[in-house]
Amino acid sequence: MQNKIVAVEGDITQQTVDAIVNSANESLLPGSGVNGAIHKAAGFGLEEECSTLGICREGEAKITKGYRLPAQWVIHTVGPVWEGGSYGEAQTLARCYQSCLTLALSYGIKTIAFPSISTGVYGFPLEKAAQIAVREVRQFLDTQSDLKQVIFACFEPEVYEFYQKLQKYKEL
Repeated sequence: MQNKIVAVEGDITQQTVDAIVNSANESLLPGSGVNGAIHKAAGFGLEEECSTLGICREGEAKITKGYRLPAQWVIHTVGPVWEGGSYGEAQTLARCYQSCLTLALSYGIKTIAFPSISTGVYGFPLEKAAQIAVREVRQFLDTQSDLKQVIFACFEPEVYEFYQKLQKYKEL
């Protein structure tokens, strides 16, 4: 599984992959953070298509075209807001990764880039979120060989440093 899962420091909107994942809000409309950056880079077509999709619940995923992005597709998922960990946040975050990967597989996507879902304004602790992300991706790749590469695109240096530690200890 070496090199099937990698962490890179950089802007997810610049990743040359089949699909990028948007850490979206339930309306799928432009917001702040990763969501706002993806919408801005993709252009108005993305917002227009998202407005036709309806609500996306926490842990679910929906797909749109990539418009002006290097990626052909954008998979939108709504992560949980951290409320201390006693409200099923970890399970919901795991479902985000499962939903995105399953949707990617159904669209024939071979390469996908994820941001650090829910760790921005939603407040999910980075260490817990990264461990869930890596665990879910590894479990998926253990049973599905069609995906060629999963990238964790880390915009902030501290996020990248954490994923690098996971990679150093062979957890990536």
